Amino acid sequence: MRILVATHNAGKRREYAELLAGLPVQFLTLEEAAITLDVEESGLTFEANARLKAEAFAQASSLLTLADDSGLEVEALDGAPGVYSARYAGPGASDADRYRKLLKALDGVPGDARRARFRCVAALCTPEGTLFSAEGICEGRIGFEPRGSHGFGYDPVFVVDGYGEQTMAELPPEIKNQISHRARALQAIRPTLERLIAEYRG
Repeated sequence: MRILVATHNAGKRREYAELLAGLPVQFLTLEEAAITLDVEESGLTFEANARLKAEAFAQASSLLTLADDSGLEVEALDGAPGVYSARYAGPGASDADRYRKLLKALDGVPGDARRARFRCVAALCTPEGTLFSAEGICEGRIGFEPRGSHGFGYDPVFVVDGYGEQTMAELPPEIKNQISHRARALQAIRPTLERLIAEYRG
């Protein structure tokens, strides 16, 4: 059985396959499913954006579709960058541009006031348009400098609760795949996915 992952990124498709290992399915990217539709992420919440993408791509592909939206919420910045995490430093900015802007915004903020969390909402949509969603959160704080070579995005400046002073980018991938916000969101939606796979295959 084929399931569409609403991404152009083969690396993200691979991450989904690892996080949802053991399911009797083949995960496809948008390219692999020949989907050229572009969906604007116009929602004001992670859930709204995830559901927008899942619904639009399920309709376009006639496949069970998984989408997610995620980002970083920093308490000292009133929850910013939030849904704008990927666009925080403007169009064409690199991951390093984004986390440098974040570190600059937190300049002078002491360690105990740098609480933050990664939040992810995974949405699952059937070809008929029935939507399900689940949330995953990973708590931590923003460090003072980037460290680590694993991961991407804000991982080098996100110090994970429960792992000493290690940033998300310093954790081995197998640990990140257990505790990350995306891992937790996909773990939460997996029972629904398993039920739907059984229904569609049966």
